[in-house]
Amino acid sequence: MSLESALDQIAADVRFSGVIRVDREGAPAVSRGYGMARRDLGIPNGPDTLFGIASGTKSFTALTVMSLVESGELTLDTTARPLLGNDLPLVDDAVTVHHLLRHRSGIGDYLDEEQVGDLNEYTLAVSPHRLATTEDYLVVLGGQKQKFTPGERFAYSNSGYVVLALLAERATGVVFQDLVMERVCRPAGLTDTAFLRSDELPGRAALGYLDPGLSTNVLHLPVRGSGDGGLSTTAADLAALWRALRAGAIVSTEAVAEMTRAHSDAPEQSMQYGAGFWLDVDKDRVLAMGGDPGVGFLSWSQANSGISASVLCNQTSGAWPTAQRLFELLG
Repeated sequence: MSLESALDQIAADVRFSGVIRVDREGAPAVSRGYGMARRDLGIPNGPDTLFGIASGTKSFTALTVMSLVESGELTLDTTARPLLGNDLPLVDDAVTVHHLLRHRSGIGDYLDEEQVGDLNEYTLAVSPHRLATTEDYLVVLGGQKQKFTPGERFAYSNSGYVVLALLAERATGVVFQDLVMERVCRPAGLTDTAFLRSDELPGRAALGYLDPGLSTNVLHLPVRGSGDGGLSTTAADLAALWRALRAGAIVSTEAVAEMTRAHSDAPEQSMQYGAGFWLDVDKDRVLAMGGDPGVGFLSWSQANSGISASVLCNQTSGAWPTAQRLFELLG
């Protein structure tokens, strides 16, 4: 069976809606779209469709911060407090950039995924339109008690990555979303990656659907994302990201090695975590992944086999079972 036919079978079995792309040795092997980008208008998903990537954004945030470390505008040992000032007083004074990158800061999470059940039922504590800038997130970051002493253990934290965005913004005086474009997207040659507003989506963007029906995620997510989520991109840009990462075009290869080294075990995901990237060490996979109401995303690179692949999904379910089948297919 050809790779195209195998992907078609997987998509049919899972009832997948989105795009699957596989690259070998830096060249596209296959890129195929399934389901509808706009169900109301009958517009299908295609290789150039834009998808939200939810927490996949954290990999871009980590790369942005590491770029600032390499340029001397931050250090891994920079403590958050001097840049936070009087904001977020419950954040421990010992929290550093390094703690935040590795999800070892212990700060309270405004979106604690351990407490979230059905993603489709998740709603923000404030109206989505109130979260359009990184500074806007102070209203939801505040009041979250410290969970444990910084450095004590791993605990996945959305708040931690918004704080990273806030620190980057305050250290440079540049809007965080612009920093991501400047520090990651441009050097990597990503032309279709951006923090899109959910109320101003361009025609090529897939709407995120709450399975099944026509209900979308517009009332469930911030109108514009920040350090923990909200980027939109294409399968082609993700393939370019992995090429640029391996080539040291975004940050040095030494920084990449540090980010993709296991710093923590994450037994609930049966993986490990580096700094902004998930790791399946046994399979030599480096992964970016995320999920939100109406969004499912996994993208990975395997240096030993020369394979990179991406699964971008515009519905809440489907991305992970599709990726699991791909893991089996691609090895």
